[in-house]
Parts: sequence; structure tokens; C-alpha cells
Amino acid sequence: MIDETSPVLPDAPATSLPPGAQAELAGTAWEGLPHVCTGLHGVPDTPDVLGAVLAPDPARRVRAVGDLYRLLLHQAQLFPATAPAALVLARLLDDPRTLAEDRWGRRAGRRPLRAELLNWLASFADIARLDLEDGVGTAQDPAAARAARPALHGLIADFCDDGDPRVREAALAATALLLADPALVPLTPRYAPAVREVLAVSADSHYRWIARDRLAAWGEDVTGLVTAEEERRAALNRAGALAEDPFAPEQAQAQAIRWLEEQPEDTAAPEPLGPRPAARTAPLPTEPPVAVPRLVAREEERAEWAFTPYVGVGPLHFGMTLEEVSRALGEAPATSSGSRRHGDRQLGHADFAANGIRALFHDGRLGCVAADALTGPQVRLDGAPLTGCAPSDVEEWLVHRTTRPGSLAFSVAGDPVSADLGLAIRSQRAGNLALTRPLFLLHDWLDLWHALPAEEWNCS
Repeated sequence: MIDETSPVLPDAPATSLPPGAQAELAGTAWEGLPHVCTGLHGVPDTPDVLGAVLAPDPARRVRAVGDLYRLLLHQAQLFPATAPAALVLARLLDDPRTLAEDRWGRRAGRRPLRAELLNWLASFADIARLDLEDGVGTAQDPAAARAARPALHGLIADFCDDGDPRVREAALAATALLLADPALVPLTPRYAPAVREVLAVSADSHYRWIARDRLAAWGEDVTGLVTAEEERRAALNRAGALAEDPFAPEQAQAQAIRWLEEQPEDTAAPEPLGPRPAARTAPLPTEPPVAVPRLVAREEERAEWAFTPYVGVGPLHFGMTLEEVSRALGEAPATSSGSRRHGDRQLGHADFAANGIRALFHDGRLGCVAADALTGPQVRLDGAPLTGCAPSDVEEWLVHRTTRPGSLAFSVAGDPVSADLGLAIRSQRAGNLALTRPLFLLHDWLDLWHALPAEEWNCS
């Protein structure tokens, strides 16, 4: 274990990692192990992401953890770099720097970096245990991930008794999912009691789901747990409806509000991985959306950009600073806006007129990109254009792409929002026409009503 007073270099290079992690990092031929966007402009390579996990700058740590999800577990897929990265991350867990707390973006609330790395390892183990027919992406072979499970268990096991409940629950979740490995099945009786007594009663609904799923897989009776979960949800629904009912008796409404406020925060991930429902069988539309080739910018006048969900669009990737966005676009922002929080000005958005792009920020980091319907780049996903199209065409295309129930929602303004893709399609007026203004989003921007500034709503 590294001494807590060990010096850390300003840019947190790989040499600042614990010796075990350094050895694992140095002994891996990363050049032959790509992640989802290896080689794209501005996207860090896996060793750079791993080296930044223990960076002294909190913003760099948060960005690195986000990159772990976006680049190595993209859309519940395993890439050649994923399993080796998991082995490096597991060797960081006992470093005292992982006690630093922050908000990590994927889950609500604050928690130590150690707990969030365990959550990432739990997501890794969740995907690794699934067969391709269960819904995990077919782009990669999970064999390397499955081969890493016994070693990961050995590095995680001690944290199942950690004094911090957030670490203990995350470690138990990862361990329960790792026990799908045939070599680890004999250890199930050792962990089943803790999974039932700790994980099954957690305030985190995803942990509770893992407990019920794994205990059932181990042949244990989970009838009581299923009943308790149904009763919990029913009570929350009843109290929520009463709290929002303007005609409810005042005393009963106040009691419901007070009860809701007393409930512990559910820190579950916004999109638990787990078993996937069966894919839709509806075919894709025979014709993709057709971009309108006139009005200000013709199709041949637009830049051509590609979109990688939850990673980035064109030369931009999520997590960039304003300066990095400006360099990538080759343009200084024409306008920008912000707000004040705790006395400090917080950047809200910046407009890049020459590129037809609005970049939106949270805590100084790029979290949303809007492409202007009239002048913005033509952004394509799987060859289909998203900018300057007829809104009904793109909406139909999204509906037919959706494979997971509930993943396509609509904003209060009627804009379709795809949680699978991190994509919202807004309409922008062009004379008598309405054209598509696509928004490319991170998870915490999917609630457009609360996430977007007033200036963005005025672009309709």
C-alpha cells in the first residue's frame, strides 16, 4: 500500500500509481488493445485514463472515472482493453487516495473513489456474466473478461467487510456478480448471508436487484425480498401521488411529504445493466431520415461529423473544458453565458457561430452539444443524418431503433430523448419549416427541462 504522504506529480502519470498497478500497466501491450474510440482525435488512450484515476485534481479524477464507463464499458460492451484495465483498477483499491469523496456522475450522492471503482468493477462483472443472447453487445468476445474474474475476486474480497457501508455494499455487489464464474461458485455459501443481510436491504435499488437476482440464481428463496420490494414501490407511489395531489387533505399531504423526505436517497445507477429484455423485432425503417438540402446551409456545405453515444461527437468528447472545445473547433466562442454559485461564476454554454455548435457545460466540463439546424455540421449515426432533417422522420427512426422498454422518452416540449443513445431531437424553425436540432448528451442531461438553460429553449 502506498503511504498516504507519498508525493503525487501534478499530471498524475502512471508512475504515481501503486507498484502493483504500475506493474500491471507496464506489462500490458496496450497498443493492441483498443477501447471503443481508440485513435480518435482528443480521446485519451486507456493507459492515460488509468493514470488519471488518482490525479490530484478532483475534476481530472471525475473525468477519468467517466471515461472508464464511456470508453471501456460503452453501451454494455466489452472491448479488448476492458479486462486489462479492470485488473489495473482492482490494484488501486487499497491506495489511500481512493478514500477521496466526490460525485462521480453515474450514480447519485457522494461516495469515495474506492466505492465508485468497485461500482465500475461490478458493472464489468455484470456484463461479463451475460451471454450474447442475453442482450450484451456482440462486438467483442467476453472470454478475456471472464478469465479475469478469479484474480479480480482475490483483489476485491477484503473490501466486503469494509467499515464504510458504501464501500462494503459496492464490494459485495461486485463479488456477487463475479461468483458467476464456475471457479468461484464454491465460494457462494460464504457470501450469500452477507448478500441477503446487507445488499438485499440497501437503500440503493440496484444493489437490492443484484441481491435478489443472485440469491435466486443460487437457489435461495427470495419471495420475501420480492414482496418487500413491491411493497416499498407501492408505498413510494402512494406517498408521491398524495404529496402532489392539490385536493388531498392538508394534514395527510404534509404527512406524505414528511415521510418521503425521511426516506434514504436511492443512489442507484440511472441505467442498471443486468439482464436485458428481449430486443424489439420491428425492422428499421427502409429509408433513413432525409436531410433538408436547402435553407442557409446546403448539405454539401455542412461539415460531416460522426456521433459516438456517451463518448463524443465530431472532434468533441464529453468532459472537455471550454479551452479544449475551442481548440478542437478552431474557433473562439462568439457568446457564452453562465450563472453564479457560491460566489463563483459557473459556465453555462458557449456558442461557436462558424461551426454552428452550442457547447453546454456543467462544473466547467462539456456535457451536451447542440448542432444548429440551419448551419451546424451534419452529424450521422450509422449513416443516418440527424441535423436539418424533418423531425417526424428522425422520431420514426428513433422509435424503430429502440430496443429497451422505457429508453425512449419525451420532454415536456415533446422532444424525443433516447437514453440508449444520449440523444435528444429538438425542432428549430427555419421560416415555415421545422428542422431537427440534435442534442448529444451525457446521462445527467437527459432530463432536458431541468438540465438545459433558458437560452436553449429559445432556439425552438
